[in-house]
Formats: sequence, structure tokens, C-alpha cells
Amino acid sequence: MAYLELQTLDKMFGTLPAVRNLSLAIEKGEFVSLLGPSGCGKTTTLRMIAGFESPDSGQIILDGQDITQLAPNKRGTGMVFQAYALFPNMSVYDNVAFGLDVTGRPKAEIDARVREMLALVRLEQTDKRRPHELSGGQQQRIALARALAIRPRVLLLDEPLSALDAVVRVALRSEIRRIQSELNITTVYVTHDQEEALSISDRVVVMREGVIEQMGTPEEIYRTPQTRFVAAFIGTANQLEATVDGAGTARFHQTILRLPSAPPVGSKIALLVRPESLAVHTTMPADNGRNLLEGVVQTMTFLGAITRIEVLVQGERVLADVSAEERVHLAHKQQVWLSFAPDACQVMQVQS
Repeated sequence: MAYLELQTLDKMFGTLPAVRNLSLAIEKGEFVSLLGPSGCGKTTTLRMIAGFESPDSGQIILDGQDITQLAPNKRGTGMVFQAYALFPNMSVYDNVAFGLDVTGRPKAEIDARVREMLALVRLEQTDKRRPHELSGGQQQRIALARALAIRPRVLLLDEPLSALDAVVRVALRSEIRRIQSELNITTVYVTHDQEEALSISDRVVVMREGVIEQMGTPEEIYRTPQTRFVAAFIGTANQLEATVDGAGTARFHQTILRLPSAPPVGSKIALLVRPESLAVHTTMPADNGRNLLEGVVQTMTFLGAITRIEVLVQGERVLADVSAEERVHLAHKQQVWLSFAPDACQVMQVQS
């Protein structure tokens, strides 16, 4: 049995379904991210685990105990919110100590635990300061320390980095992963930022309209999306709509493409190809078993280590990523050829 189990959870707000028939098993010490656009049900799911929302049906099992009807303070969960939720009139020390104070722990135990948590988040020297004297990133680390001080069985984080600037977000997400790994604490993390989810999670659960669209390791989610929604939401994917016209081939406009499989002849498919899987050629390459598309460069966008090239292919936009070295040989309106291996694309059926 998994450490945390969500069993067929349903939640309605009025006549609108927020979560539908959601089941998820999380192992002890696992870091799982709930990822999806606004309104997909990820925060509602987190709040049901915390006890701030009650499911209309289904069960929540934690370490073999049914906690579905337990009050939030009886569940053994620690919550970190997007807006920090620190007490402005209290010092950093008192904020971290708050959960321990209300449960009547001895003073010496509280002091040792607060010092331990401040050291864990690397903010030992801030104990006498007030929240408003700290940066946003420091405040969020104090909120994390407060949530961990009570030794929760599960750590819950609701978009904890969304209010921070980009540089701080990247640094703090690494800190969160370090602390989670150090404590080996079961963690459920809600975010709409796919890069964030892919970079720190053991598993990612992609949600859409209250249901789980796909779950898997970050690499599985990125490399083998099971639906067109996941392919479009996670990273960038070219979606080439084609018609299967032979055994393992399909027609994309006037071009025949080789497929990694052999769908039924006549079926409508979408070939999903990541930009990094496409090679850009300034002269037509020899036929070496790779698929070939001819087009014209429309835009070139500098993205640091790579440049993203937009190529117009038979009226459709196709994106390819090239290195800085390759970029110098390309120009706006230049004719180019894009090549990719058949097994670099994923075939998906198009609903008729």
C-alpha cells in the first residue's frame, strides 16, 4: 500500500466539477508535483489532502489511516502557501515556533527545533527580525521552516514560488528539493510552471479539467506525452497533422514522412516532434532514412544556449532549435531543410 492514497475523489463547487474521479498513490519520501493550467483542480486536490476542503466522495488514506474527515490540525500535514501567510507582528523565531507553541511543547524542545529549522533553510541570523524585513525568497523559506517544524507526515506546497522573480525562483526550487531530500519527507507540490515541475519532481501529475491527463517521471512526461494536451502543455512540440497513406508512411501536405509505427492506412494522425529533434540544413541533405521538410526561415529567437528557428513549411509553422554556431549560417527568408529521424516523432490519433 502506498503511503498517501487518494481514492476516486470527487469535488463540486455548485454545479461545476473541480475534481473528478481522481485516484493517486504516492510513496513515502516521494516528491510529486500536480501540474496544469488554472482551474484544472490541482489546488483543490491539495486542499482536500490538507483538510481545507472536503471531497464529495472518495477517500484520503495516509499511512494506512483514513483521514478524509479529520480536521486539518489532526492530519499531520504541513502547508506552505503562495502568499507566505507569516504573522507580521511576530519575529521570525516566533513564526517558526508557532505550530509547536499551540501544541504545548516544552520550551527547550521548541527552541532546539526552531534553531534546527532555521539552520536547515540557512537563515539562522534572521530569528529576531520581522517578516517585512526579509526579502520574498527569505519569507518563503521561513514559511517552509514553519511548516516543517511540526514534523509533518506530508509537506504540501501550493504555488510557493509564483510571487517571486525568476532568479529567486530557480534558486529556491533547488533549496526546496535539497531540504525535501535531506528530510526524506513525502511532498505534494502544486504549480502551473512546467519547468519547475520537471526540474524537482520524482513524478509529475498533469491535470486538466479536474482529471489526471497523464502521470509519470519528468522524462516520461516530456519524451512520451500520451495526449496532445500534454504534448502542448509540457515544453514545445510541433504537431504535424498527416494522413497515413502506406505501411509506416504518412502524407503531410505534399511530403511523405516515415513513421516509427504503422497505423491503419487512411487514419488521421498528428506527429509530435520536439524542436531539439530537428536538424536544420542550408542545402538539401542526401536521403539517409530521415524525414525531410523544406521551408523558409521566418524568425530567429535567441534563447541563450540555443536559438529557436521558426520555419514556414507548406503554410505551417515548424520550430527547430539550433546551437549558436549553427545560427550564424542562417538568415531571415533563407530556404532551409529540416530533417528528423522517424523515431524522434510520436504518432497520435486525431479525433474525427
